[in-house]
Amino acid sequence: MAAPAPTKPVDVTSSEHFTSLMEADLTRVSVLNFWAPWAEPCKLMNDVVSALANKHKNILFLNIEAEGQSEVADSFDVESVPTFVLLRGHTLLGKISGANPTALSSAIETHVGGGPGASSSLDSSSQTTSSRSNGPLSSTDAKPQAPPPGNDDEDDEEEEEEEEGEAETPEQIEARCQKLMVQAPIMLFMKGNPDTPRCGFSQKTINLLRKEGVEFGHYDILKDDNVRQGLKKLNNWPTFPQIIIKGELIGGLDILKEHIDNGEFKAMIEDV
Repeated sequence: MAAPAPTKPVDVTSSEHFTSLMEADLTRVSVLNFWAPWAEPCKLMNDVVSALANKHKNILFLNIEAEGQSEVADSFDVESVPTFVLLRGHTLLGKISGANPTALSSAIETHVGGGPGASSSLDSSSQTTSSRSNGPLSSTDAKPQAPPPGNDDEDDEEEEEEEEGEAETPEQIEARCQKLMVQAPIMLFMKGNPDTPRCGFSQKTINLLRKEGVEFGHYDILKDDNVRQGLKKLNNWPTFPQIIIKGELIGGLDILKEHIDNGEFKAMIEDV
C-alpha cells in the first residue's frame, strides 16, 4: 500500500531522515526543494512549494537546507539555490535551477497531471537574486537548467571538459560506461576515491564495503563528466555512489544497506 504524502512540505533533518522518507514509497513522485536561508529567491520559492504541496496531496514535497544537509545536496549535484529535483522513487524526472514558479508548476503537472497549471498567484511573484560572499553555494533566479555561476578557473575547466566530451558520441560513452562497470566484480562509482571520498554518502559506502571485507574497484566520477552523466542515463539512477555487482546496478547507499541487513548482499557476492 502506498504511503500517504504529507499535506505540507517536510523539513529534512538528516541524510537518514531523507532516505527513510524516500524509501516509504518508491512509486511516489517527490519534489526536493534545495534552499538556503540567506538566499532571497528561496523565500519566494518556499512559499510556492507550500502552495503546491497543498494542491498536490499525492506528491511528497521535501525542504532540504542545502548547506545543512550537504550530503543530500552533493548527491544531487546541487551547486546553486534554489534547485528543485523531481523524482519517481529513484528515477530522475527533472531538475530545475532558479526561482521560476511557472517552470516548477509545469514540471509537476507534466509528470502527475491533476488539472490546470499553477495559479497566477504563483506565477506573478517578483523574483530577486541574492548572493553571499565566500559561500559554497550561489543563489539564482535564472531560467531552468541555466548553469550556476562560478569563478573563472572553474568555468575554464568546465569548458575544457565540454570540449573533450564533444569527441565522444553517446554510443561511445555508453560503451565505455559498460566496460567500466565490469572492470571488477564489485565496482563503486563514487565522488573521490576510497582514501579521500568527496561526499558523505561515498564515505559511508566505503565504510560498509570495508566492514563486509570485500574487494572492490572504484571510479571517481568527479574526474569524468561523460561517465558521470552516462551512468545516470544508462542505469536510470540519478545519484552517486552507484554500486555495481557483476555488471549490474544494485543501487546506492540505502539499497546496499538494505541488502546487507537482510543477508542478500552475501548471496550476491558468493562467487565473486
